[in-house]
Amino acid sequence: MSEPVLCCESLVRDYADGDKVVRVLDGVELTLMPGEKIAVVGASGSGKSTLLNLLGGLDHPTAGRVVLDGQDMAALSEAQLCAVRNQQLGFVYQFHHLLPEFDAQENVAMPLLIAGVSRRDSAAAAEEILTRVGLQHRLRHRPGQLSGGERQRVAIARALVTSPDCVLMDEPTGNLDPESGAQVLALIDELGESSAAFIVVTHDPEIAAHMHRTLELRGGVLEARQ
Repeated sequence: MSEPVLCCESLVRDYADGDKVVRVLDGVELTLMPGEKIAVVGASGSGKSTLLNLLGGLDHPTAGRVVLDGQDMAALSEAQLCAVRNQQLGFVYQFHHLLPEFDAQENVAMPLLIAGVSRRDSAAAAEEILTRVGLQHRLRHRPGQLSGGERQRVAIARALVTSPDCVLMDEPTGNLDPESGAQVLALIDELGESSAAFIVVTHDPEIAAHMHRTLELRGGVLEARQ
């Protein structure tokens, strides 16, 4: 049986609010297997983005731990965490965060260039993944020349170009019109056939319905959606 890609154990995150301590996550447990697609839902302010930041090593838990590919994230140095985020994780946000001065191919190639891959090989890999997401005719277009759906597909291509083990998505269709959102949903469905695992934070019941399972964050605890 294959090992989990990502898991968290008794995950707690507290924040100081004046002289009070607010507990946002209260002992979250999660196991994600290779190729599995999970939707995380919950009310606004329930801690979904906080959870995603902890899973991606962008924040540190108050207690508990996050394990990625057998590595305890808390035991890694900042340099090691950066390498993990660059090579083993892919991130897609509600707002695409593309670099406006670079074209689509350059934006997608960026993680590979940061990892030390040659410019030629990075460009070739970026072209291949952009073709896969249906943007082979937009390689030289900058973000300002692309539609909202196209920009989000570029962001997804950038997240996938390093062949990560796990992709974290935070409201990937939240800023899109219905047609563009449907394109991204179709792409997520297609990408689910890969070995990469997906965690998708969403308010969209249609996206949640396309995942293997849906978990709800309520009262700081992650539970199976009934």
